Amino acid sequence: MSELAGRGRLVIVVTILVAYVLVILPLPAWAQLARPEWVALVIIYWCMAVPQRVGVGVAWLAGLGQDALQAGLLGQQALAFALLAFVVLKLHQRVRVYPLGQQALIVLALLSLVTLVQIWTNGLIDRPMSIHSYWLPPLAGMLLWPWLVVLLRAVRRYYGVR
Repeated sequence: MSELAGRGRLVIVVTILVAYVLVILPLPAWAQLARPEWVALVIIYWCMAVPQRVGVGVAWLAGLGQDALQAGLLGQQALAFALLAFVVLKLHQRVRVYPLGQQALIVLALLSLVTLVQIWTNGLIDRPMSIHSYWLPPLAGMLLWPWLVVLLRAVRRYYGVR
């Protein structure tokens, strides 16, 4: 049983690492503004799929990793992702039964919460950003959500993550 638990933990870590790669992947200037919050999307999925394994602590660590990776304000993403995981854990039993289209709308609201935390922390340190850099990523994440769920569900079932 511990081998299955270790393998499941490894699969979750690898998917978060792949999300980190997608965060730093170079994109054209026009696509850079709409880069989705890959790590947040992966956290939302794992919090809904296996809430007993992925929670606020994992989300906080993933956020710290993204802060370090992007050389941003240390703790900004960690705070946003921890709050995100808390909300997802409170709602996961209701959201999981919705069709993917309705889930995508809820994901839009969740990613907007992450964006609001970013706006708030950037306002605290007086670092202005353009309005497009705030609201395009949640929209892109909403559009990618159904595809990401299908992909991560296949990975979860193939490796038996429970």
